[in-house]
Amino acid sequence: MATAMRAEAAGAATGGETRIRTAGVSWDFYARFVDGLPERSGVRAAYDGEDMEIMVKGPLHEDFRALLGRFVEEVATESGVAFLGLGETTWKRRDVERGLESDQCYILDAGKLAAARTALRRRENDVAAYPNPDLAIEIDLSPSLVDRSGIYAALRVPEVWRFDGSTVRIERLTDAGAYEPAARSAWLPVAADEVLAWITADDAPDRGAWARRLRAWAGGRAR
Repeated sequence: MATAMRAEAAGAATGGETRIRTAGVSWDFYARFVDGLPERSGVRAAYDGEDMEIMVKGPLHEDFRALLGRFVEEVATESGVAFLGLGETTWKRRDVERGLESDQCYILDAGKLAAARTALRRRENDVAAYPNPDLAIEIDLSPSLVDRSGIYAALRVPEVWRFDGSTVRIERLTDAGAYEPAARSAWLPVAADEVLAWITADDAPDRGAWARRLRAWAGGRAR
């Protein structure tokens, strides 16, 4: 652990979120911290190569996390897009000394899907057996205190969806290793403004009615 390590707490955050940044820590410190967390801990940790962020989420964050995940899975299913959802898996990669948990993450590339399904059939629980995701979802009700975009870029995640409570951004990884905004997803037949309309719809709290309407919309577009 670096001797200059220090912790900085974020200010009051939307939705009961708390973020704490610990500056100047080593990869081994982050890896030990994550490995020591209980399997169903409500604590999330991210490491950008220099600093570690510890986050505790609130109910609003969790609701949007579930809603966006449901959106992706319903649209993918109705559009005939094969996918594998791996939720809040900790993508801890020693080779790039980066790690984080997405709010939701999905594998969609055909070759990566085959590898991930093989790992699941073997009941592998080590993230080393799985390829990095193709699509990640980030709920940004409070600003991150570490470089999460840089972590995703190091992991070569092709697409990230971000929702800050009022705006949806779809970002794609460029050949230069940076994320740029995109009007539409490369994986699903949806635009950023359509995603926003659905997750802020008046009937979104009624998941059953909302999901039925979403399936009809997505299925109609696929035909």
